[in-house]
Amino acid sequence: MFLASSPITSTTTSTWPTRAFTHKFSLPYPTFSAKTRMESPPRSLHNAFLSPASPSPQRKPDSKDPPSEGGGDDGFALTLQEWQGWGTVSPVPAKVLEVIEDLKLLERNIDAQMSFGGHKGKLQGDFGILEDKKHRATYEALGDSEKKLQFFSARQIACRLLGSRGYLCQKCWLPLEYDCMCSKLEPCSLWNGIRFWLYMHPKDFLRQNNTGKLLWQVFGVRSATLCLYGITEHEEFMWNELKLAGKGNVWCLYPNKNVVTKSVHDALGPEISSEQECSHTLRNGDKPLNFILLDGTWSNATAMFNRLKDKTESVWGEPDLPCISLSIGASTMHKLRPQPSWDRTCTAAAAMGLLSELQVIPEFRARGLTKPIEALEEAIHVLLEALTTRRLRMGRSITRKDAESGLLLMLTATINGNKVNNVTLSAAILYRY
Repeated sequence: MFLASSPITSTTTSTWPTRAFTHKFSLPYPTFSAKTRMESPPRSLHNAFLSPASPSPQRKPDSKDPPSEGGGDDGFALTLQEWQGWGTVSPVPAKVLEVIEDLKLLERNIDAQMSFGGHKGKLQGDFGILEDKKHRATYEALGDSEKKLQFFSARQIACRLLGSRGYLCQKCWLPLEYDCMCSKLEPCSLWNGIRFWLYMHPKDFLRQNNTGKLLWQVFGVRSATLCLYGITEHEEFMWNELKLAGKGNVWCLYPNKNVVTKSVHDALGPEISSEQECSHTLRNGDKPLNFILLDGTWSNATAMFNRLKDKTESVWGEPDLPCISLSIGASTMHKLRPQPSWDRTCTAAAAMGLLSELQVIPEFRARGLTKPIEALEEAIHVLLEALTTRRLRMGRSITRKDAESGLLLMLTATINGNKVNNVTLSAAILYRY
């Protein structure tokens, strides 16, 4: 979640309810919830790969896959191919494999089959009760805070992976049977002078309404790379890349009143227009500008940012991680999905805002950022439509306000100082999944 950017306007009105969310936005910055409820029947791990056909099929282990330390042929094995199929580029995390092995052993020892409810891969039944007691005892026995974080993150990810097999599409993280949106997304290359890092909290991993995933779906995993908080392999990979780039080419998009931030123009405009090293970097593309996006709830963002600061001090000898914030006003979408503060918005919208503000800087105008911005805008539209269609099919309310009556929410948006009265926004904007 990030500082909101420009308000939203719509060029057409919705044709609700015959078609949900038919209009597109110009420079939209919608606000999403960081909490997603994945409703589905309980799923046994042993039936996890019995998934229906989909435009984006699950990646299944085959004879060409390298051996997995996470189990044998009993459905527990986590291969490199499957792990990277979820959007990551790292090796399979050792701690995640350990948790999977512990779950397998527990299932054998208590003679109870592991099963998951649809809500975020949550273990349920007798197995879930016993495992909950076991993992809490394990956590408390770990005296070191770092080990506790690693265990917490690994368990969250392991359960989400096992519970989502055969249910969620690996690429778009939506249910395979009816909601996969992969066929509607158009990839777009991003100038190699920019690289996004999605520093994601484990509780946001595989959330259906997560928008950070859109960045690597559209731009590719090399231009937008996932880094899971508390996962050693991910964090080491990111920091190795950041060290190579140098501190002068690393920025964290983190609007917080307790942190000194610069606007995009103040942080990058003067450097890029000069003959300094950064300008040379942008021309030769050897060391791209690295932008870290915190992808998690606002309550989790502080801990994530503090971890980044601690690592910054250990790498560069000072705790001051350069931070930037977007300068445009609050998003009107906030009324549809309340956030802790009026000036906060979703991860994909924040990335759009950043690219939009970079584009007005002279040195960036020739970098072809218009198409990536448009591609990300369209991806947000596709995700909103997919989530809205799902909620309608399930007979669930779509907006926080007027949930019972199903009325459209009328907003007044302001873009570039021009008022657009009674902008009709379809009830297709999800409120809480």
